Amino acid sequence: MLSLALPALGVLAAAPLYLLLDTAVVGRLGATELAALAAGSTILAMVTTQLTFLAYGTTARASRAFGRGDRPAAVAEGVQATWVALLVGLVLLAVIQAFAGVFTRWLAPVGSVAAEAATWLRVASLGIPLTLLTQAGNGWLRGVQDTRRPLLFVLAGVLPAAASVAPMVSRLGLVGSAWSNVLGQTLTSTCFAVMLLRTVRAEGVSAAPRARLIRRQLVLGRDLILRSLSFQVAFLSAAGVAGRFGEAALGGHQVLLQLWNFMSLVLDSLAIAAQTLVGAALGSGSVALARRTGRRVIAWSLGFAGVLAAVFGLGHRVLPALFTDVPAVLAELAAGPWWLLVAMIPIGGLVFAVDGVLLGAGDSRYLRNISIAAVVLGFLPPVWLSAFFGWGLTGVWWGLVCFLLIRMVAVGLRFRGARWARTGAPD
Repeated sequence: MLSLALPALGVLAAAPLYLLLDTAVVGRLGATELAALAAGSTILAMVTTQLTFLAYGTTARASRAFGRGDRPAAVAEGVQATWVALLVGLVLLAVIQAFAGVFTRWLAPVGSVAAEAATWLRVASLGIPLTLLTQAGNGWLRGVQDTRRPLLFVLAGVLPAAASVAPMVSRLGLVGSAWSNVLGQTLTSTCFAVMLLRTVRAEGVSAAPRARLIRRQLVLGRDLILRSLSFQVAFLSAAGVAGRFGEAALGGHQVLLQLWNFMSLVLDSLAIAAQTLVGAALGSGSVALARRTGRRVIAWSLGFAGVLAAVFGLGHRVLPALFTDVPAVLAELAAGPWWLLVAMIPIGGLVFAVDGVLLGAGDSRYLRNISIAAVVLGFLPPVWLSAFFGWGLTGVWWGLVCFLLIRMVAVGLRFRGARWARTGAPD
């Protein structure tokens, strides 16, 4: 489990660490630029994370094939996921190029913030097809239990991007951040594409698109897309309401959100190991092994989450100042949202671990349903009540806490039951 989780941790942590560096660099430009980065990056994240099934769905299907000893079938899943990534990525790129200004005005009613965000978004969107290709590559390689190469490929892009972001921002302003992002995505996606082509030749797998296999992927993808869409509705609402409280609140929300994204993906590294191993166990017909894997990953995840929560609790005076020196933003963070972030970490440790088990089992319909319910019943009410009653950023982040609590109860009950543990090939 750890041999899969540790490289996956590197892959998952690399991009959020880069985004934290990016936020820290842009934060030195001022509150307007930080708020523009928050608006632009929220929209970009919403677009790319709708296609997370290219990673998680491909892993679920490829790991089943790998578990029953059919490596060429696992590679074929990667080929078809890559075709979907390229075609959908180009469509999304065209939409963002045409409507970037409209989208950013939804989140940032202040004219200067919206204009800066739109310029950043048009450049950063050039990396959308590349990001989706990377997701597909991660998916099939995890499925064949290779998490070392994805780490090397991600580092090949993130390290040059990290080295370039400060000089690019210094020279070009906010848009330099976007160009550094595109540079990193270009290098990483090229590595994944070359690896796939080499493996296709070695395994004798066809590189042509196969409509039947793509349709089967999209059945699983449909549920994961709806699940991701519910997340993005929630996070867009949170960013939109935070923006109504002013630049300082939106800037503080950006800092908190990037820290939360980093911590959730760190915890998700064990969930990825669980997804890979649970999928392989069920593919080979072993329900007992799948359950043991689930119990172990929950224990490890809760331990990691406890350590992270302690670090962020003890560092409440130091850590926020690493990302901004704007007094108004620091005051927003200290007013209450920081401690809500700390409380969310152990809850997330349990939720993400069980999510990984259920994704490995292909239980995407249940995850879709409980995610939508958690957004509607837990997330949106506190967020929109904050806008009405003026509860500020603290009210927005209470919505995130309620969202996680509902998911924690729902996935915990599911894991205790037997309906998720289905053996054999995926649907």
